[in-house]
Amino acid sequence: MAETPDVVETVKQGYAFEGPAIELGSLLVDGTPNPEAAVRIPLSMVNRHGLVAGATGTGKTKTLQLMAEQLSAAGVAVFAADIKGDLSGISQPGEGNEKLLARTKAIGQEWTGTGFPTEFYALGGQGSGVPIRATITSFGPVLLSKVLGLNDVQESSLGLIFHYADKQGLTLLDLKDLRAVITHLTSDEGKGDLKELGGLSAATAGVILRSLIGFADQGAEAFFGEPEFDTADLLQQRDGKGVVSLLELPNLQDRPALFSTFLMWLLADLFHDLPEVGDVDKPKLVFFFDEAHLLFNDASKAFLDSIAQTVRLIRSKGVGVFFVTQTPKDVPDDVLAQLGSRVQHQLRAHTPNDAKALKATVSTFPNSSYELAEVLTQLGIGEAIVTVMNEKGAPTPVAWTRLRAPQSLMAPASAEQLSAAVAASANHAKYSEVVDRESAYEKLAAKVQAGAAQAEAEAQAKAQQPAPEQPKPRAQKQEKSMVEQVVGSSAFKQFARSAGREIVRGLFGAARRKR
Repeated sequence: MAETPDVVETVKQGYAFEGPAIELGSLLVDGTPNPEAAVRIPLSMVNRHGLVAGATGTGKTKTLQLMAEQLSAAGVAVFAADIKGDLSGISQPGEGNEKLLARTKAIGQEWTGTGFPTEFYALGGQGSGVPIRATITSFGPVLLSKVLGLNDVQESSLGLIFHYADKQGLTLLDLKDLRAVITHLTSDEGKGDLKELGGLSAATAGVILRSLIGFADQGAEAFFGEPEFDTADLLQQRDGKGVVSLLELPNLQDRPALFSTFLMWLLADLFHDLPEVGDVDKPKLVFFFDEAHLLFNDASKAFLDSIAQTVRLIRSKGVGVFFVTQTPKDVPDDVLAQLGSRVQHQLRAHTPNDAKALKATVSTFPNSSYELAEVLTQLGIGEAIVTVMNEKGAPTPVAWTRLRAPQSLMAPASAEQLSAAVAASANHAKYSEVVDRESAYEKLAAKVQAGAAQAEAEAQAKAQQPAPEQPKPRAQKQEKSMVEQVVGSSAFKQFARSAGREIVRGLFGAARRKR
């Protein structure tokens, strides 16, 4: 390492920003924090994205918490997945003690217990928060394929099914709607439609249908339907503070692909709906993507390309994205290259794979006076190696940092506090009651019933007629064109009138909603 005065002066100059900033902590020199050398992120650069990484138990969640607090205080809305429930304490003032105050004094932090405005959400209402749901139509075929673990051919086939539903005005709100469409296409009545689609085999449609049935059996029905969550509700302020929105993810290990992909849907929906704002003094929203490796595992190249495109372009909508994971190698290179801020907690090198990850992590940092391969294994809890993007867009000096302490409660909020917050939320009344309006399932069921009624009426009329002396070709033609007669029925004409233009789909094949 370089001489101590050089390190301190380099960090002081490298992090001396003119505008407002998120205070991360103080430079650590020979085990002692130096408050004069503050380590910070310019608020105007937070929408250039970032990475918070480190082994389990090294302090990533607390880093996320202290960043969320300061963003909220600056009037910036925050969204985060609360994997372990630890972040719920951000809604309550922290509890000081002698050890905590000694730490904060050493790094020059004026600590006061403070709570921040918080909204609590839960996917499909499976948890204590306000339910978040998406319609199948807006979720789209690409994200759904990722959840179902479909291969490239099956993903393309699912895209054709969505295309057919869009064209026919068959609104896909929940899983039963999509199953009804596939069942129709694989039925005798739907064979003609299936053939017209081209590239969709009955066998592949059957595989997708079975995957959906298994998916529903896992309890996934609750995540899809209406009322659909409006991501504009994430962009709230209260008393000048940005609202922190926390999404509870219970039983993450049971459906990891669903949870991570649902987070990507939220981000894609924001991308579709927010206007361009260009460079701003502060972002509208900062989105913390926890357990990021789950999103990228087993993802197709097309899927990864869509993620990279979303991350690259969403900053111009005033949204910053921070990926939270164990090592930088969990994030694809095309995405990693766009992350301007790095907060790297301790890494371990107990196995050959650990050593490989350590080497890859070192290669992602700018040149510095540190022996990073050694330092990264020596970091204490609440310490990190930091480099961010300065106000001119250049990387700051690499700094061994002792991080600040969150001012909110560094423990889960109580069940009573959570229940009270959810009950008091305006979003509770907006999203709590499930709505099941007419959609593909009901329309196709009505179509089948109309066809059955028509067939029964014809059979009765035929039975009442005297037997003809000679068979007439016209009667045979009518018998063979039952589907055409169903299409001509009043029920189907009403169904056909509801079919509009094909839904406009953007990234991930997600439908663009009209607000």
